[in-house]
Amino acid sequence: MSIVLFRRCERFLYPGADVLATRLPWGRHNDTRQRALDMGRTRLLVVGGVFLLVFVVIVGRLVEITAFASEESGREARRAPKTMVPMGRADITDRNGIVLATSLPTVNLYADPRVVLDPEEAARKTVTALPDLNFGDVLEKLSSDKSFVYLKRYLTPNQQYEINRRGIVGLSFEQGERRVYPHGPLMAHVIGAVDTDNHGIAGLEKTFNDRLTVHPDRSLSLSLDVRLQHIVRDELLRSVGEFRAMGGTGVIADVHTGELLAMVSLPDFDPNGSQNASDAQFNRATLGLYEMGSTFKLFTATAALDGGSARLESRYDATNMVKFSHFTIRDYHPQNRWLSVSEIMIHSSNIGAARMALEAGTKTMREYLDRLGLLRPLPLEIPETGTPIVPNPWREINTVTVSYGHGLAVTPVHMATAISTLVNGGIHRPATLIRRAPEMAESGERVLKPETSRHLRRLMRQVVEEGTGTKADVPGYFVGGKTGTAEKSRGGGYARKALLSSFVAAFPMDDPRYAVIVIIDEPEGNKSTFGYATGGWTAAPAVGRVVARMAPVLGIAPVHTDWTEQPVHSAIVRMVASGAKE
Repeated sequence: MSIVLFRRCERFLYPGADVLATRLPWGRHNDTRQRALDMGRTRLLVVGGVFLLVFVVIVGRLVEITAFASEESGREARRAPKTMVPMGRADITDRNGIVLATSLPTVNLYADPRVVLDPEEAARKTVTALPDLNFGDVLEKLSSDKSFVYLKRYLTPNQQYEINRRGIVGLSFEQGERRVYPHGPLMAHVIGAVDTDNHGIAGLEKTFNDRLTVHPDRSLSLSLDVRLQHIVRDELLRSVGEFRAMGGTGVIADVHTGELLAMVSLPDFDPNGSQNASDAQFNRATLGLYEMGSTFKLFTATAALDGGSARLESRYDATNMVKFSHFTIRDYHPQNRWLSVSEIMIHSSNIGAARMALEAGTKTMREYLDRLGLLRPLPLEIPETGTPIVPNPWREINTVTVSYGHGLAVTPVHMATAISTLVNGGIHRPATLIRRAPEMAESGERVLKPETSRHLRRLMRQVVEEGTGTKADVPGYFVGGKTGTAEKSRGGGYARKALLSSFVAAFPMDDPRYAVIVIIDEPEGNKSTFGYATGGWTAAPAVGRVVARMAPVLGIAPVHTDWTEQPVHSAIVRMVASGAKE
């Protein structure tokens, strides 16, 4: 078979070979035939090589298409949402890159009433496809003499399909985008919201409106941690419900950078829904101004210790109530004896704090409160911020009442910043909601001596170990803090049963890293608290639960050593246990 095929190819490639063979003498016949055969074989090899090359090229191309086409198409698909439907507003993320606000492509339904053939029929079909619309409203819009009216914004693909399949003349779709908040109310007061035209109207959306629209490809990274935000909100909801309170607020701050890691205000709202004004949209953490009660005793001690008018062993007469002008100052748990600075904190003595403030002097008290940022407007990145209510004129009686937290109102974030300054070595750093680069942590203003900060940390720890804040203690984390219970001012006076109960804390006190504040607005005592609604019974337990939950999340290991005996050793043990680097 192969010989026959070869002969046929030979005749095809050199058809004159057989003719020559029959006409030439035998010798010449052999030479000519041989040359013809050699030429034919050469041509055959060339043709075969060409066919082989073509075959290899075709096979290679097929392999390329089948092997790499799917990967390339996948890359194109991943790039398509960014290139084909560019969003006009940047994402907002938490410090770990979790999306808090983003924009999704959508369509809006609009109509040109001038070309609608039958407004009533068109309205009926539209409402059938979109049952949430009101027939009367749609009919009124389609019957107007305008050239453009919106019927519905942010249609889903199914809703768009239902409108399309009805073929209503005069109705069209407009490409747009919708701002979406994946975590609902979790970050509502911080993130804020946008209007129907995607312009920021509250919170960070308003403050950074230009930044988010000019650079839509660069997300805005916040200092907040969605994990800690959830913990604070969860525990705050529990406390507000348990004590049937009006609301509450909670804050976590990094004491070394000023970054706010969590900031919750209850009640809250879902920014994905209606933006109608309501009490839930009031941000208690940054806009609420409160007299903070006995938590201010920490600042009184700070002014006395740092200003030089007192030492830790200094003692003050708390044997009897103090009458000042027409005010009578008394203690909630009177000790009826002279008290040291530590004992004034542990027993939360109003009388002792008042005498300490008078000895320090009005000028010194005001100076230190201002150093701690408690007399200035809140410098935060959202528009909903409050300015402290400061006595004017500031008389000696004001110094007395402010010493135990009455007569001066500040926001909870003011308190978080001040407490951070007390425990971080005396460096004041303004609070921020924007994530700061590591090199920014060194900035700040020294306002207290390092020794004063050490004294305050010891006092705060004693309050939790021996005083009114024992329910905030978490074994291994050296929580320190101060309780506060203030009567809310109403009608020119104070309502004795309308309390603002709080606990301000920091941990671990051997090497402070975080400040935690919880405030409960008008809690009611219950059986578990023996009817008490003070900060030690309501807010302190919530702080303890927050610390117990957040510490493992942040990789902070508990240390079971005595801080008093080995303060440096316990800090090193914690660093090793949590895998920290130098």
